[in-house]
Amino acid sequence: MKQAEFDGKGNWVRWTETAGDDPARVYVHGLGAASTVYHAHIAARPELAGRRSLFVDLPGHGISDRPEHFGYTLEDHADALAAALDEAGATDAELIAHSMGGSVAIVLAHRRPDLVSRLVLTEANLDPRPPVTAGSSGIASYEEDDYVNDGHARVLEKVGPQWAATMRLADPRALHRTAAGLFRGSNPTMRRMLEGLAIDRVYLQGALSGELKGREALEDAGVRVVTVPGAGHNVMFDDPAAFAAEIAGTA
Repeated sequence: MKQAEFDGKGNWVRWTETAGDDPARVYVHGLGAASTVYHAHIAARPELAGRRSLFVDLPGHGISDRPEHFGYTLEDHADALAAALDEAGATDAELIAHSMGGSVAIVLAHRRPDLVSRLVLTEANLDPRPPVTAGSSGIASYEEDDYVNDGHARVLEKVGPQWAATMRLADPRALHRTAAGLFRGSNPTMRRMLEGLAIDRVYLQGALSGELKGREALEDAGVRVVTVPGAGHNVMFDDPAAFAAEIAGTA
């Protein structure tokens, strides 16, 4: 386990790492998740062997600290992720990022282009105010204290055992603030940032999740959009081979 201070107050963002060649592949989880759980089985596949791999848990999640007075906005998370990469000496990294983590990765690439050479995004949130069916919207619909006091327990009962397994490890207040930050989005929006980047960008959409809004404009901006048949939001679990092929660039 490795760590970097992210807020100037003695709080640490942490990651686990496997040795290999640079540029590093940096795996970033979604809301209420943890990077190793969602991505370690992918990084271990033979077609991805030999590359340095970092599994970063964002503040409030997994093994990272969860300070009470931290904002947990997308920009806050991006700065914490930057602190981890700076400490690790991981410049020009490839970011493989899921859902909310994809939004953070886009913001990081926009703010710190020296750190990111490629984005592989899985159903990243690109716009503010996600649909009411989205987990972040449900969490953000609570007032913060109401969520902390009993909303978190209610949400854990509803989300199913897979997501609950990692969500129960996240700090409830941090989770609510992260969801609220995702609901608000960024300025400019994550979509506009993504369209404006000059690096290699891949966006994976599970076919079971429906059509990707604004797909044509993303493709016009040079984003490779890939629909994965038979997969839903968690492409890395639903079709690991297709997911790994896109990371390796062999699809």
